[in-house]
Amino acid sequence: MGELLSNHIPQVMIALGIILLTIEVAVIGFATFILFFVGLSLMLTGSLVWMGVLPESWNSILLANALTTSVLAGLLWKPMRRLQNSADNKQVSSDFDGHRFFCEQDIDKRGLSHYKYSGVSWALKSEQPIKAGTEVYVVRAEVGTFWVKAVD
Repeated sequence: MGELLSNHIPQVMIALGIILLTIEVAVIGFATFILFFVGLSLMLTGSLVWMGVLPESWNSILLANALTTSVLAGLLWKPMRRLQNSADNKQVSSDFDGHRFFCEQDIDKRGLSHYKYSGVSWALKSEQPIKAGTEVYVVRAEVGTFWVKAVD
């Protein structure tokens, strides 16, 4: 096994880099960038060794990998952080949106009235006050809360 590893150092480095990138993206979901930088560095360093640019000595491989990881982290940290922090503020629709019913209590922003639906007692909220007995529809569902509007 050791002989196989030492005879195929560049291929092992590239494969290990791909594995680390896969773990970072698929398993961790870009929560940290450490595996991303190390995986990318392993792929670059492995490619340089494979092309004969770097010698196949452990000292040169480790030094090149450490330097490449540091340079990649320095160059890509802020852009990757910005990408990670960009928020998608698009409103997500749910199966509850558009559900119609007649409210049994007055509804306002405080959420003091409730409506039992699908086995859950939902707090009802509305931007505009709505009188009991009015037909309403759900415009947005949050955890335990239906935001409703009166049907015109």
